[in-house]
Amino acid sequence: MADRVSPPPTKRRRVGGTDGDAGLNDKEVPQSFLSIYSWNVNGIQPFIQKSITSFFTGVAPKKRETSQSDGETQKQYGPSLRMFLQRHHWPTLLFLQEVKISPDDHATQRSIEAAVSLKTLEDDGPEYVARFCLPTDKYNARGFGRKVYGVCSIIRKDFMDDQVERIRTVDWDCEGRFQVIETKGSLLPRLSIWNIYAVNGTTNIYKSPETGHVVGTRHDRKLAVHAHLLAESKRLEAEGYQIILAGDMNVARSKIDGFPNLRTSPEQHVRNRADFNKKFFADPDGLRAIDTFRHLHSEKRGYTYYPRGRPFGSTCDRVDLIICSSSLQNKLTTAGMLETPAERGPSDHCPLYATFDFGAGKS
Repeated sequence: MADRVSPPPTKRRRVGGTDGDAGLNDKEVPQSFLSIYSWNVNGIQPFIQKSITSFFTGVAPKKRETSQSDGETQKQYGPSLRMFLQRHHWPTLLFLQEVKISPDDHATQRSIEAAVSLKTLEDDGPEYVARFCLPTDKYNARGFGRKVYGVCSIIRKDFMDDQVERIRTVDWDCEGRFQVIETKGSLLPRLSIWNIYAVNGTTNIYKSPETGHVVGTRHDRKLAVHAHLLAESKRLEAEGYQIILAGDMNVARSKIDGFPNLRTSPEQHVRNRADFNKKFFADPDGLRAIDTFRHLHSEKRGYTYYPRGRPFGSTCDRVDLIICSSSLQNKLTTAGMLETPAERGPSDHCPLYATFDFGAGKS
């Protein structure tokens, strides 16, 4: 949640799913099916170390009921990206945020590429590739040897080869927060799928990436990023793309999205939330997007940010979202989050997901 700088013949998939997962059960799926998982991992290092167990012992009792059974909640998973992909039935995309990789650290990038492609005797899953967007801002992303921010998109290779036209960044971000995957528009419609680690509004200063001069606060920068993202999303829709924005938005949208309470201070934080809701959901001149989880579960409580150092579920917020163009409403099949200490792993966020079916008969 916090934008802090902390140390470092095919079988058709079942698309109904349960509340605890996307409900998919086979690696071979129609090419018209798209499954997206997103996870702020709060540092990639635990996922590429050979052995780490301390994050997965002594799980505290839940303070709030989740959709997982106690037995499932207590099941212990190792922090392996490949195991995560296998456990969740080989999704099309896995978006990671806050990976905290220096742009000069090519060894870590290669380790992640190996971690998602390495197979075992028990693993007959598909190949994946990893693509990175890391900070280049020498004024606003300097801490901890530049191991701050950053996103990584893990992409099924068959999807990459058959459907991806290009992967790009945006010219209005130098902090490694936005990566855009655009499809060819052949097997799927033309999609612009974004991996996002949004700015968290604070009173800390924000400097011009070009000059280093102070130009405002991180609150100001957050509002500017909202405006940039909206303008580019609307431009893409005008060009015929349908939009999917996935990641850590650093905004809990409404009262139901905070437990036990929604954050209401400082006042600027409330203004940031109102600006986000207006630009992407409420304003007729905005994006008029769909919040996938809230669209399918209008009254259900579910959260993604579970801070460490507190009993799991005692305080939590839904700040990670997957939102999409309203034109994708009838393609959306499932949306949820994986709310267990085991799935949170070494992070302070739980993964979330959404699936779309573009097959025949889906109008």
